[in-house]
Amino acid sequence: MVTDHSAGITPRMDPVKVREHFDRIGYFRILVIGRSNAGKTTILQRICNTTELPEIFNTKGEKIDPAIVQGSLERGYHDIEDELIFRSNPGFIFHDSRGFEAGSDSELRSMKKFVAERATAMKLDKRIHAIWFCIPMTECERPIVAAEEKIFNECNTAHVPVIVVLTKVDAIELLAIGQLRDEGFTMKEAIQRAKEPAAQILSQLQMRIETQLAGCKYPPKDCVPLASMNEDHADCNALDRCTTNALDEEELQKLVISTQQVNFVLNIEYAVK
Repeated sequence: MVTDHSAGITPRMDPVKVREHFDRIGYFRILVIGRSNAGKTTILQRICNTTELPEIFNTKGEKIDPAIVQGSLERGYHDIEDELIFRSNPGFIFHDSRGFEAGSDSELRSMKKFVAERATAMKLDKRIHAIWFCIPMTECERPIVAAEEKIFNECNTAHVPVIVVLTKVDAIELLAIGQLRDEGFTMKEAIQRAKEPAAQILSQLQMRIETQLAGCKYPPKDCVPLASMNEDHADCNALDRCTTNALDEEELQKLVISTQQVNFVLNIEYAVK
């Protein structure tokens, strides 16, 4: 295998070696952080190419009652230690942290403990390999609340990359339409003209978020906006790519590419570079 370290990717991959690493490490684990209704469930479903809800298992490997599973990602009822697995792609194991709207100190302590233990776990199959921090653009007037900024200052993520995921980006186009209507355009004209100002608003918001978090003790590795997640043609290639490139270990890069069985575009792209 030859690696281009300057690009942070694996140009050529030996499928046999990838399988060996996958068998040895076992799973690619991701901690998902975000407020209630941040669109986390939809993103994970897209990543795993399914519309089904995940199965949830406790630390003993016991499956939790489906009634608790229903909507649990968005309401945050389960324990951060619980494992969320989609049958369509069991190579991914997700952990969900409760939202921080209320700024609960107990929730922050729980997260700090989980990250401290799992980011450097001796057993590779128990280690978390990445964190996705979801920020909904439906609340773009306060994209980062104080309780969330506290996470980036107090939760030691030095050993695990954090990707900020801007969710529900489509809501910004509605904001742009409203602004155009205020400027005197008709609804039809506003809808036709909205894409360009929406892109500008998103760019400004993303820069604002990145600048704010860059000043924290443990800033994220990258920031990626995701749009149209509720539509049939939606894909998460950008999130896959950011996650893969954020990994410092080549073995983990190969693992996440191997694990993403449904993302043929990413597999081909990384295989031929």
